[in-house]
Amino acid sequence: MNQNTALNILKSGKNVFITGSAGTGKTYLLNEYTRYLKERRVYPTIVAPTGIAASHLGGQTIHSFFSLGIRESIDEGYVEFLMDKKYLKTRFSKLKLLIIDEVSMVSPELFSSMDLILRGFKGTDAPFGGVQVVISGDFFQLPPISKVPKDKRFAWQSPAWKVLELQTCYLQKKFRQEDDKLIQILDDIRSGEISDSSEALLASRHEKELSTATPTKLYTHNVDVDRINLGELEKLPGASKLFVYESKGSAKNIEKIFKSSLVMEELVLKKGAVVIFIKNNTEEGYVNGTTGTVESFSPIDNMPIVRTTEGKKIKLDLEDWSLENDSGTVTATVSQVPLRLAWAITIHKSQGMTLDAAEIDLSKTFETGQGYVALSRIRNIEGLRLMGLNSMALRVDPLILHIDERIKMSSQKSVNTIEAYSKERLESIFESHISSLGGIVSKEKIDEERQNIKAGKPSHSAYVTPTHVKTKNLIEKSDTLIKLATNRGLSKGTIVQHLYTIKEETPELDISKYQPKDELFKSVEEAVLKLKTKNIKENFSDDGKLRLKPVHEALGGEVSYDDIRVCMLFLK
Repeated sequence: MNQNTALNILKSGKNVFITGSAGTGKTYLLNEYTRYLKERRVYPTIVAPTGIAASHLGGQTIHSFFSLGIRESIDEGYVEFLMDKKYLKTRFSKLKLLIIDEVSMVSPELFSSMDLILRGFKGTDAPFGGVQVVISGDFFQLPPISKVPKDKRFAWQSPAWKVLELQTCYLQKKFRQEDDKLIQILDDIRSGEISDSSEALLASRHEKELSTATPTKLYTHNVDVDRINLGELEKLPGASKLFVYESKGSAKNIEKIFKSSLVMEELVLKKGAVVIFIKNNTEEGYVNGTTGTVESFSPIDNMPIVRTTEGKKIKLDLEDWSLENDSGTVTATVSQVPLRLAWAITIHKSQGMTLDAAEIDLSKTFETGQGYVALSRIRNIEGLRLMGLNSMALRVDPLILHIDERIKMSSQKSVNTIEAYSKERLESIFESHISSLGGIVSKEKIDEERQNIKAGKPSHSAYVTPTHVKTKNLIEKSDTLIKLATNRGLSKGTIVQHLYTIKEETPELDISKYQPKDELFKSVEEAVLKLKTKNIKENFSDDGKLRLKPVHEALGGEVSYDDIRVCMLFLK
């Protein structure tokens, strides 16, 4: 099936399963559908089994959104417990369309739990509470992690999957891979039979030197990843910084937190260290899976300052990982810097990534799908340095091989159904679906919303540009602080707070035109210098910052707090 046909099926409002081999554009298709919906003021809820997978579509983890803690399986009693929470009632009342990405890693128990919760909150026995469900993933990729062997391990084996009556979209055209050689290897793996030519191709890449100086290293086990990361850390010059976790609760419950999360008991960092975030904090601008480099350490509290791969500068603080009992009471908490070293990562964490080059070691493969996921991360065979293979490396689950042909047949059936409609009938179906979701169908209003989105001013609060970014966008056309406040329709004090955030995120941005006149600036500078020299404890906050009140008093109360804030913004 091609992308356009699949998009039409999504727009028709059916429950849909999007699948296809790695690199066929499943995420691209979901982004296209999401864009189509937002232009019509419909806002889907996007979830995935891991933070890294969720980050690709700007979503949340399933466990977080559905308030499951570390549970996979729940009963009616737990749903009743959740339904007493007002914030969850608000959350689920707004949910009209659910997108579940990377479904291969979702267990049947977790899939059924989502269904049970939505039926409860929506007050109906309709599958998933009657919301449109869009599922995406490739079952040839990594299965759910399970510590015990299970007869049923895939989401499609859940009873909730069957009653959704999903339309299948099996995408076939590959966009990620750029050469036929790599595509041949991947197709061989999916067929369950590796040809002699594919084996020869892989052998030719054994310990092959790459033009890229530092290819991403993909390994199957955490122990190898940790060894490589610590080795790279030791190569960096400069002093290392040690961050040790803090905790509350019993040792048994604290141990459960470490076993169920990526948080480190001890984290060692240096300036220049490559890192990955292991916690979601959208307010601070990172999610589980964001990568970056340690740029420096705060002189105030010694916490790391990271420049993300996208260029955003983030000053870290401790994050909390908590364990709740069935009544919702927190029984243990671990506080730690939400980072891990990331020169090397596990294949499990790489699912969904696209890499120009990778050093891959499959000599310790222990799970079906690992080799397929690792090899499908790269664009072409020239980007592969293969360190080793074992007998499991190129295997896929026999059960998936068995059902793959049935999935393709179901996809063809979906094509035949959607193509039977006339263009006019399809447009009518699309509009009817949008209307049922409370969206807009007027061409003029859709065009207006497109312009709003382009200008960073979409109608829905969840997608509104952060308020300080709106201020930043007006700096060029606002010569004075008062004009900037007037253009934003905000108080001077609020604008000053925005400028602090803007300066932290974008230190290279020139805002010197807002620096106060010399006389005022020098008087504040002198007062601040004297107070810092005296170093009286009461004049400083817990994080080491000078309070405004003593500065105000030192100036005889003649300079406003807002003016003091502005001056301190420009003090070195």
